[in-house]
Amino acid sequence: MKTSVASLVAFVASFAAVASAAPNYAVQPVLHPGTEKRHESFNVISKQGEAQLVFLGDSITHGWEGKGKAVWAKDWAPLKAANFGIGGDRTEHVLWRLENGNFDGLKPKAIVLMIGTNNTGHQGRPQKELNGVVYECTAEQTAEGIKAIVAKLQQKCPDAKILILAIFPRGANKEDKFRQQNEATNAIVKGLADDKKVFFLDVGAKFLAADGTLSKTIMPDLLHPNAEGYQIWSDAMEAKVKDLLK
Repeated sequence: MKTSVASLVAFVASFAAVASAAPNYAVQPVLHPGTEKRHESFNVISKQGEAQLVFLGDSITHGWEGKGKAVWAKDWAPLKAANFGIGGDRTEHVLWRLENGNFDGLKPKAIVLMIGTNNTGHQGRPQKELNGVVYECTAEQTAEGIKAIVAKLQQKCPDAKILILAIFPRGANKEDKFRQQNEATNAIVKGLADDKKVFFLDVGAKFLAADGTLSKTIMPDLLHPNAEGYQIWSDAMEAKVKDLLK
């Protein structure tokens, strides 16, 4: 009888632990409210089936149409590249997009993926799409979200080579807690690369001074690159991306 009671207590304790564990929002596809029009424009591009190179991500990728516009026109537009970046997106938003038409009909040679800084940076904020729940996401959970995106891309575009870019550094210096979490995520997702169909590239050091500080002359808000920052990014990945397009 004592054994049965002990077993029951252990079971109840383990169940309570699981029940109280925070959900991993990073792997639960959800619409990013207010982005429907841009999302649908990506579906149109997908159905056209012409893009050979797709950049997929959040506002930093979206910014190729802003501060990075001139660099894009010079370096990437000639390669039949498409920009599938949406400002504010987290991994779960990208997963929703992939389940709702993005890449349907596309057969790109290469996909450049950078996502996850908003999983980190949105922590502590209520999220409308989660019915006001205050958002939390660990480095490990973000990495699971990126892993799920890669798996979905491989399912939809089995012939494409996927380049995972390390999440860019953010914050003024190495002590920034969000930068530290992004670095932890990067360390995990690096392991997703098999150097056959999935690759990993970390160009973050290109934005930093020798002491690890991030200059506002490159990222004025310590998060988003300006025109100079986009040129640094382009130069740092150009050789790798072009190699994947061969």
